[in-house]
Amino acid sequence: MNFNERIESLFEEYQRQRNSLTEMQEKMRSLTASATSPRREVTVTVGQNGVLTDIKFPSGAHKRLTPADLTELILATYNEAKEDVTQQAAATLAPMLPDGMDAQALVRGTAGTDAFLPKEPRMATSVREILKMGRAEQ
Repeated sequence: MNFNERIESLFEEYQRQRNSLTEMQEKMRSLTASATSPRREVTVTVGQNGVLTDIKFPSGAHKRLTPADLTELILATYNEAKEDVTQQAAATLAPMLPDGMDAQALVRGTAGTDAFLPKEPRMATSVREILKMGRAEQ
């Protein structure tokens, strides 16, 4: 494969990756999770990034709780739904990441600087070969 064909191939691969990224973003935007408390006092629904989108009281059981207990129950149920949507987001993101990158850490915001900008730049072997070919032809 000559240099121009290889460059064209890289541009095609770039477009495939760009299309995959667009699909992944659409999936991420549509993520949702619901959790219901053990005794069905409350159901909490969250969207992407754990944004609260709905709270329902499927039974009258919540009326027997004190305000403090109801608050605690809502927060616990919210955390359960948020954890679920976080897991979904990581599973959606993981196939797009380079090997060794932790999708969970990225979604949770706990990834270190090296996850985004490692000490040594990541470069596909094919790009390294092309750079070597370009230097050799000069």
